[in-house]
Amino acid sequence: MWRDLAIASETSDASSPLLDDHATGDALALMEHGLRKAKEEQVISKGKPRVDPSVVSSSSREVTVQDCVDGTGWLQYKPDGKLKNDVPGSHSRADATVRLDGGTWKVSKLFFHEAGSC
Repeated sequence: MWRDLAIASETSDASSPLLDDHATGDALALMEHGLRKAKEEQVISKGKPRVDPSVVSSSSREVTVQDCVDGTGWLQYKPDGKLKNDVPGSHSRADATVRLDGGTWKVSKLFFHEAGSC
């Protein structure tokens, strides 16, 4: 999911066909919202987040994971190629639910906490 989002963020494309490959429901809606906002602000992202999720709980059809997403190498840029702001990327806690959906595991819920939350 994060790789798909990073690719879509390179153009702030909320309609990227990659997004629903590994996300659905609320998680997909959250990513699309963020990409639409970036498009309105005329920013794109370069780089990618570093993730290392841990399983909090699991069953045969659902897994709850938690992560500290490292966004220090995934930054927003303006059309002129300059950084959007002087705030460096940060570490943010992410809580997610991953469900088996038609034979594919997809993130269905995603809560991304504020910068510096982990």
